Amino acid sequence: MAISRDIKIEPKRGRRLGGNRAALFVYATEGLENMAFICVAVSLVTYFYGYMNFSLTKSATTLTNFMGTSFLMALFGGFICDTYLTRFKTCVLFGCVEFLGYSLLTVQAHFHKLRPIPCRGLSPDQCEAADRSQSARLFTGLYLIAFGTSGVKAALPSLGADQFDENDPEEASQLSSFFNWFLFSLTSGAIIGVTIIVWISTNQGWDFGLGVCAIAVLVAIIFVSMGKSLYRNNVPKGSPSYALHRNRGLPIPERAEELHEIHDKEAGVIQEILPRTDQFRFLDRAAIANTTNYASTSITPGSWRLCTMTQVEETKILIRMLPIILSTVFMNTCLAQLQTFSVQQSTTMDTHVFGFKVPGPSLPVIPLLFMFVLIPIYERIFVPLARKITGIPTGIRYLQRIGVGLVLSAISMAVAGVVETWRKSVAIKHNMVDSVEPLPMSFLWLGFQYAIFGAADMFTFVGLLEFFYAESSAGMKSLSTAISWCSLAFGYFLSSVVVEVINKVTDGWLASNNLNRDKLNYFYWLLAGISIVNFGVYLACASWYRYKNKGEAKQTEKGCKGDAKGKVQMAEI
Repeated sequence: MAISRDIKIEPKRGRRLGGNRAALFVYATEGLENMAFICVAVSLVTYFYGYMNFSLTKSATTLTNFMGTSFLMALFGGFICDTYLTRFKTCVLFGCVEFLGYSLLTVQAHFHKLRPIPCRGLSPDQCEAADRSQSARLFTGLYLIAFGTSGVKAALPSLGADQFDENDPEEASQLSSFFNWFLFSLTSGAIIGVTIIVWISTNQGWDFGLGVCAIAVLVAIIFVSMGKSLYRNNVPKGSPSYALHRNRGLPIPERAEELHEIHDKEAGVIQEILPRTDQFRFLDRAAIANTTNYASTSITPGSWRLCTMTQVEETKILIRMLPIILSTVFMNTCLAQLQTFSVQQSTTMDTHVFGFKVPGPSLPVIPLLFMFVLIPIYERIFVPLARKITGIPTGIRYLQRIGVGLVLSAISMAVAGVVETWRKSVAIKHNMVDSVEPLPMSFLWLGFQYAIFGAADMFTFVGLLEFFYAESSAGMKSLSTAISWCSLAFGYFLSSVVVEVINKVTDGWLASNNLNRDKLNYFYWLLAGISIVNFGVYLACASWYRYKNKGEAKQTEKGCKGDAKGKVQMAEI
C-alpha cells in the first residue's frame, strides 16, 4: 500500500491482457485446489478417529485447529503478494508447498508402520494412541498443507479480480460476476472432493485418496501457470507498516500539507485523492517524508518506505472494516460443527441411497449441490432483477448480502438441534443407545441443516470477498481478501474453544464419545441462540460502517515524480 517500485513492464503489442479468458485459468485452479482441500476438511475427522486412534473430541479439535490455521495464515500469504511477490508467483510458490504436504500424508497413509495399530472395533480409550514420531509426521504434512493453501487462498481471488479493470465500466460490471463464478468453481471442485475422492479414500484406501489430492494440486499449479502470458497483475507495492515503523518516533504533523501526497498530472491516469481524517492519526506517520533519513541512507520515497496520505486513508478504511469481519466469525463456528459433529452423526445413521452406501464424509455434498444450483440462479436471475429495482450493480449491497447469510446460519443451527433430538429419540426407541449398528433413520435428514447453511455460505462468503476487494486500496487487495478468510480461521479456533468450554461448564454434553448419550442437540440450540445475538451485533457494525464514496474524493491525474509513482501498474508478469 506504499509507493510502488519503479518497475513497469509493458504488455506485448497486439495482446490484450486480462478479462474472462485469463479468469478461466483462475477458475480451474481454484476448483482443483479446493477439491483437494475440502476432501481433507470433511474426511480427516474419520482418519484421525479411525486410523490415528484419536478420541472423538480430539479428532474434532485437531481438524478445527488445522482449518483455522489454514485460513489465518492467509494473512501472511496476502502480505507476501502485496509486498514482495506478484499474486501469480505467490500462487505457484505456495501451491508447491501444499503439494509437498499432501505427498507426506500420502506416504504415511500408505505405510502401516508410520501409523498406530488399528483399533479393530475397540473404543479409542482401549487403543494404543499414535506415538510422538507418528504424530510428528502427521502434523508436519497437515501444516505444510495449511501453509500452502493459505497463500493460494490469499492470492488467487485477487489475481482473478485483477483481470477486470474497475475503471472500465464494461469490465467493472463483470467484476461482481467474477466472485459469483469463483464461488461456483470452488463449489464444483468441492462437490468432486466430497463425493469421488472421499469414496476413493473410503473404499480404496487413504493413500489413494490423498494421492489423488496431491495430483490435483499439482495440476492446479500447472493450470495457473498456463495463464501466465494473459494475466494482469499489480506490481508488489510494499506494506505501510514498514513506513510506520521507520517514522515511529516522529511527531504527527497538524497540517495535512506536511504529509506526502502526489498531485502530478503527467501520466494521464485518473486517481482519487482521499482527504485526511482524524481517525487513527498514528497511522499518519507513514506519510511523513523523513528527508533526513533519506539523505543518510540513500533511500528514495519510491522504495515503498513512504506512503501517500491517500494510501494511509485507505488503510484506515481497512481498519474500519474489521468489525464487519469479526461479527461474521461465529457463523463459521457453526460451519465447523457441520464438518465435525454432523459428519459423526451421519456415521450412526443409515447411509444407503438407492442401495448405494454413501460415505459419511460425503454428507457436505448436500449444501454444495444446493449452492451449485443456486449460484447461477442468483447470478442470472436475482441480480438482474434486483439491479433494476435498487440501481446497485451487484443487486444488493455487500453488507445486506452478508446479513442474509447470518440469519440463515442461525436457522440452520436451530434445525440441526431439532433433527438431532429426533435422531436420539430413534436410538432410544429401538434400544440402540450403545449399539454400533446404524439407526433405522436415513442420514438424508441431516440435509436440511446442510442445505440451509449452504445458502447462508453463498450469501456471506461472496459478500465478504466482494466487500473487502471493493473497499480496500489497490495495493492491499490480497491482504484484504485474506482478512475475509480470517473469519473462517477464527470461527474454527473459536469452535475448539467452545467445545472445551461447553464440556467444562456442563455435565459433559460432548464428552462421552457416544453421540447417543451426548447432548449435541442442546449444543446446536445454544449455537442458534448465540447466532441470533451475533446478528444483532452485526447490524450495529453494519449501520456504523460507511462505504467508501469515491465521488466525494478529490480526483486528480496521477503522475510520477522520480521514483515515486504512486499508481497501480497493471503489468504483464
